[in-house]
Order: sequence, then structure tokens, then C-alpha cells
Amino acid sequence: MDRNKLVVVTGAGGFIGGHLVAELKRRGFDSIRAVDIKPELRWYQRHDGVENLTADLRESDACREAVADAATVFNLAADMGGMGFIETHKADCMVSVLINTHLLIASRDAGVERFMFGSSACVYAADKQTDPDVTALKEEDAYPAMPEDGYGWEKLFSERMCRHFMEDYGISVRVPRFHNVYGPFGTYAGGREKAPAAICRKVVEARLNDSNTIEIWGDGEQTRSFTYIDDSIDGIMRIMESDITEPINLGSTQLVTINRLVDIVEEIAGVKLERRYDLSAPQGVRGRNSDNTRILELLDWEPATSLETGLAQTYAWIERQMTSGSPDQAALAFEGV
Repeated sequence: MDRNKLVVVTGAGGFIGGHLVAELKRRGFDSIRAVDIKPELRWYQRHDGVENLTADLRESDACREAVADAATVFNLAADMGGMGFIETHKADCMVSVLINTHLLIASRDAGVERFMFGSSACVYAADKQTDPDVTALKEEDAYPAMPEDGYGWEKLFSERMCRHFMEDYGISVRVPRFHNVYGPFGTYAGGREKAPAAICRKVVEARLNDSNTIEIWGDGEQTRSFTYIDDSIDGIMRIMESDITEPINLGSTQLVTINRLVDIVEEIAGVKLERRYDLSAPQGVRGRNSDNTRILELLDWEPATSLETGLAQTYAWIERQMTSGSPDQAALAFEGV
């Protein structure tokens, strides 16, 4: 990518987008436009020397304004959250298809050279994720299609849109499939948080309230892999600067149960809590892990940060937020991915 040409990051007021803008600045990109639906004061990170734009990218006019004169677009904008959100807001998640559709059309018309769509492991077929001892998911396991209802269908459809815009109009596309990204400067309360941040918050709450208990959704034996934000940003840049145009896993292969996730956070915090299991709460698939064969073959790289290391950084940040009068996380709606 030409560091002298305009780069656009959508969802820049959210979690991954905010970190990506910071990385682009570190790498010397001279012209960056950051776009998010939230007012700037509610962005998770704001950076000097960046053109910040508040816009609703579900609207086609907003997309044309967002990508005007751009050479590269990173689309990380979506109405999304953790399992508690996507299982109860399927229609809202599906409406995000307007964002990618209008951005692709606007990018085609503006002559954008390279376009990245942030996809998700939620595209993978549900019947391949029924066992906690899950076989790691290869890219081809998205078909025959049976993705996460709502959110996963939007992601899978938008992947196909990217493919056909490349075939028909020549836009060079990149499609990383994120696997449960976590880390500092992400949502940890309010209903959109994902498991690592939620567990960190609950452990901090238990310590602050002297409650000695923690609620866990499901029986705690469902399994996931979780990818630290620094690895995710590194992977995004490697994929964008490669020739990989097909969807590709961007995830850790360190598979753990939710119970083990709680163990690690307890060890970091120096506590041991009584666990109460809510079997009626949203749980998602029984097991999910990333097969990194393709990214290792093509890039000779894969995420390397251990869950123990990443959670230590995440817990420390969340604890600071909760004990120092941070912004109300419940008000930080419409999260970028």
C-alpha cells in the first residue's frame, strides 16, 4: 500500500478500528480518514493528525463521502457485539449488509484500489461446531452454508459481495475472518461485550463488591479460541499487503473452555470465585477453533500471543477503567468490529 495515498478506516471509533488507525499512523501513512457512526467524544480511541468523520454508513451518500479520493478502504464497521447481542439482535446485525454493499459501490465508483472487509468465524457451518473438542475450522468449512443466524449470514453474504465486485469491477479485496478478538480499548459492559472482556469485568466487580461469586453463561465447557488485538492488527496488515484475495482465518489456535478462561482471569486477579452457571443464557456453538494451515502456508505467520499474556493486559486495562471513572460503556452503541 502506498503510504502517501488516502487510507479510509470505517468503524474507527470502535475496537479493532481504533487500534488499526494507531498502527497506520505508526507505519507512516500520511493521509488517514477515520469514520464511525458515533460522535467523536464516544470513540474508544482518537488520534491526532487524522481526518475524523461521523457518518451513518448504512446510507449510500455517507459512503460516497467516506471513500472519496481513497486508494485503500478497511471496512470494520458493523452493528455487532458478543453472543448476548447477536443472538437477540439478528435483524440489526443483518442490516449491516447495507454498510458493505454501499461501501463497495462507492469504492468502485471512486476508483479504490484495495478493499478489506472484516469478516468473522461466525460464517462457519453450525454442524461443524457441535462438540467442545471441535476440529479446527478450515476456510472451506463455511460451505455448505449454515452460519450463525443473523450476524453470520450477513458476513457470509458480504464476503460473496466482495468476491463478485473483484471479479466484475477489478477491486482488489481482502477478507480476514476474525476469531474472537479481545484486548484493551474494547467493550467490556453494556451488552455488546465478548467473553474475555465480560469475564474480566465480572472478576473486577466481584473483587470490588466482595461478592466472591461469578455468573457464567452455559455450563462453561463450551470452547473457543481468542485472538489478542495486537496479533489481529499485525495479521490485517500482513493480509492487506499480500496477494491473498480469498477469505482467510485470522485467529489463535489456543482452544480453551470458558471455565479455563475464568481460571486464567482468576489467576491474574489473585482470587478464586464461586461459579454460578446460567444454562438459559446465550451460548453460541459448542466449540470453535481456527485452522491456520492456510495463513501459515501463505504468510509463514500466525497469531502468537498466548491467552495468558493477552488477558493480563486486558484485565489490567479493564480494572483501570472500572476504578477510575471511565465513560459509560452502556452508552457506546453501534460498535465497529
